[in-house]
Amino acid sequence: MISQTFPGTDRALSVCLFGVPGAHLNLGVGALRAATLGAVLARAPQARVTVFDDGWGERVGRAFVAGRPVPIELVGARHSRRYHRPESYLNMRVSAALGGLGNVGLARIDAADVVLDASGGDSFSDLYGAHRFRSVAWPKRLALLRHRPLVLLPQTYGPFRHPRVRAQAAALTRDAAMAWARDPDSYAALVDLLGADLDPTRHREGVDVAFALAARPPDGPLRHRLAGWFAASDGPVAGINVSGLLTRPEGRTRFGLTADPGRVARRLGERLLAEPDTRVAIVPHVWAPGAPDDDTAASAELYAALATRHPGRVLLLPRGLDPHQTKWVIARTSWFCGMRMHATIAALSSAVPAAVVAYSRKARGVFACLGQQRHVADARRLGDDELLEVLLTSWRDRAVTAADLAVGTPEVVRRAGAQLDEILTRAVGVDTGHRRGER
Repeated sequence: MISQTFPGTDRALSVCLFGVPGAHLNLGVGALRAATLGAVLARAPQARVTVFDDGWGERVGRAFVAGRPVPIELVGARHSRRYHRPESYLNMRVSAALGGLGNVGLARIDAADVVLDASGGDSFSDLYGAHRFRSVAWPKRLALLRHRPLVLLPQTYGPFRHPRVRAQAAALTRDAAMAWARDPDSYAALVDLLGADLDPTRHREGVDVAFALAARPPDGPLRHRLAGWFAASDGPVAGINVSGLLTRPEGRTRFGLTADPGRVARRLGERLLAEPDTRVAIVPHVWAPGAPDDDTAASAELYAALATRHPGRVLLLPRGLDPHQTKWVIARTSWFCGMRMHATIAALSSAVPAAVVAYSRKARGVFACLGQQRHVADARRLGDDELLEVLLTSWRDRAVTAADLAVGTPEVVRRAGAQLDEILTRAVGVDTGHRRGER
């Protein structure tokens, strides 16, 4: 546990967290936020933590530490055309040039002992469009403009399609106090991005912070209902996370997929349910009805297709669970197939054998942290039949994989905590008192 006050003063440590917008809708982003806040507040219970989100104004939020709710502060920040609003990044930039002008967000940055930035885990790229990149770059620019220690939490760097964007990303990364990559492949991309500017003492390979996310059971009757469903049979439960991002035609075109993940998910479910003692739990990870990347409709369609033929053996996880609670559910599966990266991280960090339907290079790197690359089914290179065979092979090999994860997962979870110890020690100048380990 770090000192309750910042060294040499009588004030509490002040921490800002960027790069986790929409955490209440996207459970992957929510996992990054929850894991980071839980780790920071476990080490500095009296820290003043400000999370910048896509809301408006100042609000009170909460994080869970050891299963207990802890209040945090929320401040809106967005790449918005409402330039008159203090939440607009441009408003913050103009306010900075004019002495602050009472901008609350800017004041929180100025008071921060460290600014942490997660970039949504994989959004420090122009893969998702210019607007997304600018949204991700703005808080980094503001932190550096105000001379605050900026730490890029473990994330993916690139790909960058446009040289100008790549140059901007390199400059921001070079000037950060620390920049962490979340897997070996991401670190190789970071090395390539920085070139001669790479500083191995500041530019580091780590693991995704969501590996440190604590599981927490659902509240009230839902906990008993879900626990009862999982306990109703001794047979294995296969978890399936189907992504609305990949099942729509525009998504498949956008990412250059040669397979149809939605069709493969249905075939996978039918093959699994052909085994008489197997059941299937469908786990949406983005709850944003009407949005292009919403999982709700795709999950409901998969449920309808399977449950009609196999009544009682298929569960559709209801809306309302937070990332901790969703991980609690995933941890109860025997094997998990995900199309969302952080859904599979919830499995791997629980030592549950998992496979991932990949649409970018990020999946291979994260699975490589645990030597699980063979369970990456690349939908950009495989057709439906080949993709399905990779997934079914992963399912059949789950006992061997479980034994491997029983050994490897605790070390990766330990690294997730150790890297935050180092971040607080080096970027802020405080000693966490935790045993640290470096790779």
